[in-house]
Amino acid sequence: MSNIERTVEIPHLGGSTVGCAFARPYDPALPTLVLINSYTTSAELYRPQFADPALGSAANLLALEPYGHGRTRASYQHFTYWDSAVANLQALEALGIHEAFVLGTSQGGWVAVRMALLAPDVVKGVIALGTSMDFESPRSRDLGCWDGIGFNTPIVDAFADPVGDDWVVPDQFVDDVFDAALGGISGEEREFWLAVYRANYAGDAGRHRLRLSTVNLRDRDGLHGRLDEVRCPVLWLHGTADQVYSVANAEEEIRMFTRAPEARLETIEGGQHFLSASNPAEVDSAAIEFVKRWG
Repeated sequence: MSNIERTVEIPHLGGSTVGCAFARPYDPALPTLVLINSYTTSAELYRPQFADPALGSAANLLALEPYGHGRTRASYQHFTYWDSAVANLQALEALGIHEAFVLGTSQGGWVAVRMALLAPDVVKGVIALGTSMDFESPRSRDLGCWDGIGFNTPIVDAFADPVGDDWVVPDQFVDDVFDAALGGISGEEREFWLAVYRANYAGDAGRHRLRLSTVNLRDRDGLHGRLDEVRCPVLWLHGTADQVYSVANAEEEIRMFTRAPEARLETIEGGQHFLSASNPAEVDSAAIEFVKRWG
């Protein structure tokens, strides 16, 4: 990425290193938009946003990688999405950023909402892309969402045993993720992501991070009982071609943010699950409008 990549040291989980990337040098006069990537991707998911001069002029763009992803590492061996929310808040503190908007894709959406619950004075608004606020429940499957347990359990089982230093994530795994998330990708884009995944998920430590990321996705707690405590505006963008979480689910869940100043769902025709990658123009323009309105 043609940006400013660095890591930040924080105290959480016995001491952690959080991978982060700024689109351009930080400007204290601008609001900050934190970008949280989806399952097993990294800050590179937001290359289209980093390349958008209009979005970059409206806000500081700061990609933060959750535990199990990219360059983020913890001293402790286990973590949850709540831990990633705490880590992101501590990273903002370490960077001297006292308030921010938070945009998250899929799992990034529920990390963003956890951040808003934990630190309402810090999080000024949430933009959720192609996400769900539920656990992988029968309810969500009845509403047309994927079978997350069926998808993830074979991965958890396959990556259960220790491996050697020469291990890298199988190509088929990467293909399966992007088939579900984007309906497939071009050959050039596939080669890019294969290289990123091989770098991020190598050796036994890489296998373990990948497995824990999958356990978290499959076994996470839902947020339905907490959503009425979100006090910041929420913009939920959802693609009509999302193969993972359905528009019908989003329509139900957006109404659960009963105390948010505004909670609005916008559907994007033909948009895929990794919406910032499939429809960057629509996502970026919506983000600019949201940040300018609530900033």
